[in-house]
Amino acid sequence: MNDKFHFSHCAKILSVLLCFLVFSSSTRAGGPQVWKINSRAELLKGEARGVSVTDTGALVLAPAFASIFDTKETYVWSSAADANGNVYLGTGHDGRIFRVNANGQGTLLYDAPELDVTALAVGRDGTLYAGTSPEGKVYRINADGRAETFFDPSDKYIWALAVMPDGALAVGTGDTGKLYLVRGTNSNAQSSLLFDTNETHVISLVVDARGNLIAGTDPGGLVLRIGADGKAFALFDAPLREIHALATAADGAIYALALSDAAASSARQPSTSQSSSTASGAAGASSSLQGTTDDPSNQTSAQPTPARSRNDLTAARTAVFRITPEGVTDVLWSSSAVTGFALAPAPRGGGVLVGTSDKGRIYFVTDEGRDTLLVQTTEGQVSSFALRGGDLLAATSNEGKLFRLSAEPTGEGEYESPVRDAKFVATWGRIRWLGSASGVELQTRAGNTERPDQTWSEWSAARVDAANGMSAQINSPRARFIQWRVVLRRVSGGAGNASSSPRVEDVSIAYLPRNVAPEILSITTLPPGVALQTIMQIQNDPNIAASGLDPALFGGGGAAQAPPRRVFQRGAVSIVWQAEDANGDDLEYAVYYRGLNENAFRSLKEGLSDSFYTVDSAALADGRYVFKIVASDRAQNPQNLALTGERTSEPVEL
Repeated sequence: MNDKFHFSHCAKILSVLLCFLVFSSSTRAGGPQVWKINSRAELLKGEARGVSVTDTGALVLAPAFASIFDTKETYVWSSAADANGNVYLGTGHDGRIFRVNANGQGTLLYDAPELDVTALAVGRDGTLYAGTSPEGKVYRINADGRAETFFDPSDKYIWALAVMPDGALAVGTGDTGKLYLVRGTNSNAQSSLLFDTNETHVISLVVDARGNLIAGTDPGGLVLRIGADGKAFALFDAPLREIHALATAADGAIYALALSDAAASSARQPSTSQSSSTASGAAGASSSLQGTTDDPSNQTSAQPTPARSRNDLTAARTAVFRITPEGVTDVLWSSSAVTGFALAPAPRGGGVLVGTSDKGRIYFVTDEGRDTLLVQTTEGQVSSFALRGGDLLAATSNEGKLFRLSAEPTGEGEYESPVRDAKFVATWGRIRWLGSASGVELQTRAGNTERPDQTWSEWSAARVDAANGMSAQINSPRARFIQWRVVLRRVSGGAGNASSSPRVEDVSIAYLPRNVAPEILSITTLPPGVALQTIMQIQNDPNIAASGLDPALFGGGGAAQAPPRRVFQRGAVSIVWQAEDANGDDLEYAVYYRGLNENAFRSLKEGLSDSFYTVDSAALADGRYVFKIVASDRAQNPQNLALTGERTSEPVEL
């Protein structure tokens, strides 16, 4: 009966603690903890399926995004759309071209002898032009799939194609960086040369609103405007080496996606190497692999990560620039972790879409430089965009598929958080969030392996307590690791009312890790006559702890730690010890002693916060003594959950 009462009493204490912590903005090390995800950077570590992550760190329903065709190829390097609603996909490493009609039905149109179809363009008469690499050629392909060589320069790579207003075909090449303007079948390369950039590669081409040809180069990172007379004008010299993609806006602005050395090498991989791998692992700080564990090491008291300006391109892998019609260039977006591959103007204007190798994610970047994770594909990399009327189509690699992005939000989506490592088996309290009360379902699961597997518990829907607002008691079993998932569903507004989209932000989970006993690692006795004195230190305002805030937010976790001062004191014997607590609890110490031939220890000093103590040997009879140090974590744990650890010294002569 007493055991049952004791268990019930402990459970009530734990429940009160965890409920209180949900409303705290932070916690100190040790004792109950709160895992809070309230930033965009943290949210991007998770998996978003049908959910967008806004620039302010909110989860909302994403635009509908569906796979409409699977090429069964590994890579789609290029794409183009015609006036009849067909989309053409150039693939690698088998050099195949697929045609996908408006209904999503796809067929093999042409199988080129070269490895990769690196560029596609549709002529004004509907003719398809395809550039291949390596040992590149430009083919002209009719609707029946019959192909003929249209242009065969000596250049090794055909990187980009663009159709000019007069129907001529612009061809960007490597590895001599020449730009051609081809007006007829089997045109001579020398007579078709429009401009020699003196660069290694002309990687990207686009025609602006005034009919000018815009070219992006490597390794100089130049954005060039070339007139019909072959005269070039440098619009921009990027600090990154390669202008990998270009796009134009309705207002005449030009978007340029630039890559660093490492990112550019991976982007050119299909034709510089015959390897079947690609740089799909370019994601870093802003993302992580599914199941990646969120490091909880004193998270609530950690200092904020220093902000990085998008204009700081020192370590950038990718950057997107906007060049205005007046020639002013701004950095819209940059990343030191994510590699961008595809670029397209936003269908509704106001910005640009960036396709990346960061889990096949597509970001919407506004002209003011604010970016939203719009959608996440099921593939490794978004490698090309095609515009078909008002539709945006995204081609992916690893595997090579075609997706359609809708302007309307999807009806349901889910977001899966990174895994939280509590370091020890923990009891879970409540999960709490801000945002919508309807159309939101929070679920949790827990397990004892770092990556979720079949040994984890099933997803458990949290029971929402209406009396406590948008929060719920977690029903997952005690375990070391936990993960949460939110399912968003579009809510009908009723008769005559538009549906509303749910929104979630600031998700937190309260939990209590199993308490682990502190440990005394060592005890050292200093030579006789050496006394230790505590150095006076500046204490934190006691109101900080009373408010529930973490003292570390104010520049320290309590008093600043400094080594004691050593002074001479006749007859002094100083004991120094090292201790640690795996939970990070603040420790309190007690010192005991006994004669070498005695059995019982006697108290010498209790309630110490310092890890040293000086004994006046005159207070003890001459002889050999043994000292015992006991460490307790009761300062940060309920009395019935507090633990102690102890260690006995070697004999000391007094």
